[in-house]
Amino acid sequence: TWPSYRVPVILPRSTLNLDKPQFDAEARLEVVSPCGPACHKSSPLPTYEEVKNYLSYETLYANGSLTETEVGIYILSNSGGGSQGKSRTKRQIYGYDSRFSIFGKDFLLNYPFSTSVKLSTGCTGTLVAEKHVLTAAHCIHDGKSYVKGAQKLRVGFLKPKVKDGSKGANITNSALPEKMKFQWIRVKRTHVPKGWIKGNANDIGMDYDYALLELKKPHKRKFMKIGVSPPARHLPGGRIHFSGYDNDRPGNLVYRFCDVKDETYDLLYQQCDAQPGASGSGVYVRMWKRQNHKWERKIIGIFSGHQWVDMNGTPQDFNVAVRITPLKYAQICYWIKGNYLDCREG
Repeated sequence: TWPSYRVPVILPRSTLNLDKPQFDAEARLEVVSPCGPACHKSSPLPTYEEVKNYLSYETLYANGSLTETEVGIYILSNSGGGSQGKSRTKRQIYGYDSRFSIFGKDFLLNYPFSTSVKLSTGCTGTLVAEKHVLTAAHCIHDGKSYVKGAQKLRVGFLKPKVKDGSKGANITNSALPEKMKFQWIRVKRTHVPKGWIKGNANDIGMDYDYALLELKKPHKRKFMKIGVSPPARHLPGGRIHFSGYDNDRPGNLVYRFCDVKDETYDLLYQQCDAQPGASGSGVYVRMWKRQNHKWERKIIGIFSGHQWVDMNGTPQDFNVAVRITPLKYAQICYWIKGNYLDCREG
């Protein structure tokens, strides 16, 4: 069952105009960080002022202008601060784990697969509102600078090909499944949290590897809601799911699921098979929504990428997803809706 979270309120307090950025970073399709689960769990919790700084954000506009918004964090009524994901007994046994290429428009154009979109920088994103796409921050910004192509960022939707080679086809890859093509929509503005920009993908930066894109026009597809990430032990079967455009299967949407191996308050560690290009995919689960008496899928994290971790002198690899905590939920929801009253329930 989806737990009910009381969500804090994050509101803009001031916005400054910044100099126009240089779009000179190379788009890296995966992030490498030396800080593994034990390192994250032992790092001190950020102070209130630090969290306010991390959740402040930059907004990049299609005309190249850039702003920085400082935020305030407010706790209304008797809301709790969320549990502090302590380490659990480690599960050593993995179930069957593989990737499935999704073929045929009957699947590709149907929910939930239809919510996966491709970014022109090479990553994946997920539709989370009529005009909004959730993705990884490193697909847009390398921690120091915006990547080449971020100003003219586009989002690609797989669609059936029209027979008469209609205009605006923009087919970027000849290996697309038969009779499918990408149709592209320009991005109007992009929000990236300061925790990513300041952190530069080091120990703390990975916790904030997410970004929200606002499209220039509605995409008219069904989208997936975001939700606060429950503790791994509350996930159905301890499992997560995500679909993305992995590099080694050009033009294919690739779906996978696997067990969560470990978690911190901000990150999920798992060993789902994934290749660069899948980063930015929305990590989702399907749980019972008691209030509505129905099953509901929600995005509870953003797939960040591959990470080698030194575990007692032995290298071990994980794939890492950024969890949507109550604070991140409040921030992303406000970016989407522009009204904190619509963001009170996670």
